[in-house]
Amino acid sequence: MSGQKGTGYFEDDRRHLLHPFAEFPGSLEDGSRFFARGEGAWIYDPGGQRFLDGIGGLWCVNIGYGREEMVRAIADQASAMPYYNTFTDMSSEPAATLAAKLGSLAPGDLKRVFFTSGGSLSVDTAVRLAHYYYQAQGRPSKKLILARRDSYHGSTYLAASISGIAPNRAGFHHLADGESPLVHHLECPNLYRAPAGLSEAGYLDSLIAELESRIAELGAENIACFVAEPIIGAGGVLIAPRGYHRAALEVCRQHDILYICDEVVTGFGRLGWMFCSEPLYDICPDMIVCAKGISSGYIPLGAVIFSERIFECISKPNPRTSVFSHGFTYSGHPVACAAGIKNIEILEREDLCGRVRTLAPRFKQALASLTSLGIVGDVRGEGFMHAIEFVADKRGKQSFDSAVAIGKRVAEAAYDRGLIARNVGDLIILSPPLILTGEQIDDLAQTLHAAIRTVMEDLRRESLWSG
Repeated sequence: MSGQKGTGYFEDDRRHLLHPFAEFPGSLEDGSRFFARGEGAWIYDPGGQRFLDGIGGLWCVNIGYGREEMVRAIADQASAMPYYNTFTDMSSEPAATLAAKLGSLAPGDLKRVFFTSGGSLSVDTAVRLAHYYYQAQGRPSKKLILARRDSYHGSTYLAASISGIAPNRAGFHHLADGESPLVHHLECPNLYRAPAGLSEAGYLDSLIAELESRIAELGAENIACFVAEPIIGAGGVLIAPRGYHRAALEVCRQHDILYICDEVVTGFGRLGWMFCSEPLYDICPDMIVCAKGISSGYIPLGAVIFSERIFECISKPNPRTSVFSHGFTYSGHPVACAAGIKNIEILEREDLCGRVRTLAPRFKQALASLTSLGIVGDVRGEGFMHAIEFVADKRGKQSFDSAVAIGKRVAEAAYDRGLIARNVGDLIILSPPLILTGEQIDDLAQTLHAAIRTVMEDLRRESLWSG
């Protein structure tokens, strides 16, 4: 924290700012790390020290930092029309233009768009839209939500309830709690932790059988939607067995359950496509939820892209649903939409999706070399989205005791070497800007290799690992 401790803003932060996912009491004792500027894939602290941003801000700075044309687009729109609402029959040119662009990028008949200011609000909106859709049909009993353990869909009351990461639930009430929960969680697909001796095809069958069993138990007439990330992100970059999403979609179609694809993380190039649902997983969901990469984090923005079939149903004259009474002050914010338009223009002009597809094998291979280290149990991911899972015993896949804080140790060691990696329990997660070069990928992997070796030496010295 060079140049930070003792400064006014450092103490202001510690005394007044409650951080998302703050860890007590450590966050209060240690204070925060400040960053002052960014350029390309690099960020700099107030003292000028440079760090390679291995997490892209938070899965989101896809086009990298310091894009002057993004700054100009934001400033020009703020100068011309900084804000107007989109309620009822109000609109702005950026909101209309971006909605049309998103409709052209989404698969199938997903042509309708509702804007939010982030991923959590987009998930909330998608579920409320599902409820409204069935209410319009005179089927108000279809309210229940299916999701998966270890999934992450946001931090609002509803989105947090849909999320399935157990540690995140401590201290809060959720709509998955109680005798008659709104949200029901299924097993999470995790190939690394799949039952021993079960083939990938057998594992797929067991997961789909559980989905069918839960639908039979709850009654399809009571279930509104199934919410799923193409790759579970914050829950550990968990990749489902091949064919999972297609099979799950077919089950949902059979029972008239809406399939909501949460592409907040995977959208806008992270896996090499603007949206990965169709090209990678051969599905056209009923809704796609997006945020993060839609503006590359330059300004808050999110959206729900949904089907013409849903819109035709809810837009017909109907005494049960005459007004779609849902919205936010900043829905379709003109400055945010101008940023989204420019962001997509940059992604397309520089073919950053193609760049990810080209460099993804190099990224995967560079990280795979880490499996030679004694505490690296698994390296997994696709595109520019990877996780490294640490274990105390590779053969038995035994995790470290939580008190060891293995992920945090490795992230700290990487930070000391100029790399930002995100620790989540026994993992570190990487989601760098899509502009990362091949040389930077190699440097990132080498930095992690050195960091992990240092942690291994520390663990031996502290008698916490004997491998």
